[in-house]
Order: sequence, then C-alpha cells, then structure tokens
Amino acid sequence: MAFTAADVKTLREMTSVGMMDCKKALVECDGDMDKAVEWLREKGLAKAAKKADRIAAEGLVKATVCDKCGVGAIIEVNSETDFVAKNADFQQFVSDLAAVVIKDAPADVEALKACKMGEGTVQDALQEKVLTIGENLQIRRFDRFDDSTVNVAYNHMGGVIGVLVALEVSDNLKDNATVKELGKDIGMQAAAMNPSFLDKSDVDEATLAKEKEILLIQALEENKTAAKPEAILEKMVMGRIGKYYEENCLLQQAFVKENKVSVENHIKAVAKELGGEIKLVKCVRFEKGEGIEKKVDDFAAEVASMAK
Repeated sequence: MAFTAADVKTLREMTSVGMMDCKKALVECDGDMDKAVEWLREKGLAKAAKKADRIAAEGLVKATVCDKCGVGAIIEVNSETDFVAKNADFQQFVSDLAAVVIKDAPADVEALKACKMGEGTVQDALQEKVLTIGENLQIRRFDRFDDSTVNVAYNHMGGVIGVLVALEVSDNLKDNATVKELGKDIGMQAAAMNPSFLDKSDVDEATLAKEKEILLIQALEENKTAAKPEAILEKMVMGRIGKYYEENCLLQQAFVKENKVSVENHIKAVAKELGGEIKLVKCVRFEKGEGIEKKVDDFAAEVASMAK
C-alpha cells in the first residue's frame, strides 16, 4: 500500500512522533495507518498523552530590535514548566521566531506558523521542539514595529517581562545614543509600572465614566456628614481623575528615575537638551503567562485518590 507526505503528517499529528520515524513506520507497515500507530507504540515512540492538551503558562517573552534594519519585534512563547524556559535551546528558538517576525512581518500567529524556518515552516519547527523538549509549547502572541520609528527593546527578569518602545524623532536624532537610552528607561518604566494606557487621551469613555462613578460614590461617602455642595464634589472627582491618569497612563506617570517629573515632561526635557523632537508613539508590554489560567495540582488529594 502506497502512502503520501500527507499520510506522514497525519501520523505525526496522531502520535507526536518525529517525521522520519513516522515515515519509517509507514514503510514498515506498508502504508497502513493503524498498524503504523501500533508499530510506533511497540517501539516506545508514540506518546500516550497528547502534549497539546496540557496547559502551557510558563515560557519566555523576548523583545528585540534588528541592528541592521531597525525593525522591532516582541514575542511570547509558552511552555509547561519554568525549567524549559531556562533551556538554551528553547531560548534560541524564541529568538529565531522573533527574527522571522522581523523578516516576514506575518499578520498573526497562524500566518507566523506558515512562514519559512530552516528546511520547513515555523509550525514544523515548533512540532520538532515539542518532541525534542517533551512539553507542550505554544506561540501565544507577537507584535512588530517597522523602521519608521526608533525602536528600543527592554527585557526584564530573564524573559518574564518584555517591552518594545517606539519613538518618533526628528532626523537629527535618529542614531542618537541618548534617545536609545531614553527608550530603555521608558521600557523599564512600563515593565515596572504596567500602565493600562499610553496617554490619558487613550482612556476610553466607558472606562472613564465607570471611574468617575466610583470616585463620586467615594466622595459622597467621605462627605456625607459635611453635606458639601455637588459642585465641590465634582471638583474632588476631577482631581482624583487626574490621579487615575498618573497611575494608569504611561506618559502621565511619575518617571521612575526622577519621580518629581512625569514621563511626558522627561521626554520633552531630553528633546530640548538634544535640540530635536521626540514623541513616544507606541509601547507594548508582554508578561509571561498573564491571563492564562494555571493548573494548580493538589498533591494531597492526588495521593488520597491513589490510596483509594
């Protein structure tokens, strides 16, 4: 019975076994898929549990900028354990993926998986890494900044947090070392303070309305015995909205290296000192595993169930 490359791929997906072993199994079993699965299991190659069903909430975030072209990329690749994130082979794989994002500018994760990598595609390389490392690996998300801006990467705690910063600058500042240092400082700020918005103008009306509602209730509660006029309470609320901006908007936050000045005013001061223009136009912060529900093993319950 003859078999095709598609059959090899199908067998690989069914068993999580490498391409060459799947091909060998089909040759040995004359193209019979069921027998090939059995043959691989007898050889101890086919895994009983599919790795793709296991939660991957650890891993690595990598932010990088190409030295030659100036394009920036930030990517998160998840693994099941923190141990894998410390593996040099896995770290190189994440760096290689970021390089593909820079070179090919894929639209989304599925498009990235279809990009060329080595002899095959990114998806092929990912499956090989799953087999080699022995854990479920997932390319979760990425972003890419083109070369129209000065892009600066900041990586924190060995890949726990990554930040990519884009600065729009005047022509005389495009290769300025101080501008790049400013970008690093902004990246450090975003990593530490985790702002929800870039600028106060980015806060949507629904969020603002909800915040005003909460602050008004607080003001009424604090002043229920004082019976202050509504106009005074409104002023109190608006003052506290300013505080909300300072806590949640990157440009309005106190600059981490000099907390008496905002990030916005620090950027203006650097631009004035250098005799040019600098504007922060984009900042993307990824934190490893954020928003992924991690499985919490109850060891005592597991032992109890085994005892039964």
